[in-house]
Amino acid sequence: MLTYFYIIQIVVAGTLIALILLQAQGGGLGGIFGGGEGGVYKTRRGVEKTMFQATIALSALFFIVAIVTVLISG
Repeated sequence: MLTYFYIIQIVVAGTLIALILLQAQGGGLGGIFGGGEGGVYKTRRGVEKTMFQATIALSALFFIVAIVTVLISG
């Protein structure tokens, strides 16, 4: 049973990494020197909002699976 939790944790971690990397658009050193986007606040819409909410949900799931794995392993 512990093996299933390890597999779930690996899958969730891989998906979480992919979602975070997909959201990292337009970053870089240009923002440090004032070359980034004009505004400080940016509204998320459509797919970007869904990916942001999925990232939050997956990070919570990862945390819960990690706690359960530690409790089961003793």
